[in-house]
Amino acid sequence: MIETLENIELVSMPEIALATDEDVIAYLRSCHKIAEYAVLAERNACVLSMCQQLDLTVTDEELQTSGDAFRLEHKLLGISETLVWLQQQRITVEDWSRGIKLELLTKKLKEHLFGDVIDAHYLSHRQHYQRVALSQILISDLTEAKKVIYAIQESNESFCALALEYSKGKQSKQNGGFVGVRFLSELMPEIVQAISQAKEGEVIGPIHTKLGYHILKIEKRFPAEFSESREQIFKSLFQDWLQANTTSTSRTE
Repeated sequence: MIETLENIELVSMPEIALATDEDVIAYLRSCHKIAEYAVLAERNACVLSMCQQLDLTVTDEELQTSGDAFRLEHKLLGISETLVWLQQQRITVEDWSRGIKLELLTKKLKEHLFGDVIDAHYLSHRQHYQRVALSQILISDLTEAKKVIYAIQESNESFCALALEYSKGKQSKQNGGFVGVRFLSELMPEIVQAISQAKEGEVIGPIHTKLGYHILKIEKRFPAEFSESREQIFKSLFQDWLQANTTSTSRTE
């Protein structure tokens, strides 16, 4: 007979101490995530080093303005709320300020590196900055993927219901297949090629990538607009620059 919870003698748990920075690093190593975060740290170091070389700095006024905007965005309207948030994040005021300063320097570096070429880049690659509202069912097995696409195209079954039942992608499964509005430049090349001629409402696939087999539905297309694309262009160019510079640095060490 299974004992009820009332009859089970509860064992008191030992008090768990807060993890130190060394504990966090040890955890990342043990779950094989250290390399992922090491790359991000190396990229931040690259940004700071380049800003120093270019004499790009942040004024106290800029830091204050950005900090105020951050607090407003996160509803940290008073000192007490801010201190509680800092405690929850396990960071100091200095840590928080360094993060804001790094973000400001990153924006200045992007503008310095690519501000003069962004217009020409947009005109030359305008098609990459079209946006598409996309739904997806991601399946690991080809036979199952063919079964799902048949159910949609021949049996007129609900894309949303099938995504909830079959999709292996966390975001698409949670949202009934919808993965959001994306720039074409953000999508995998195989997917961009497959949807290039697809019409709104059309379901296509399965498309094979390293992630599995994708069944896609084009919910809506949006024409490229420079005002909407500017930040994405900066992001794309800057990521390419970071990857090239951090890769070359690691090779010379």
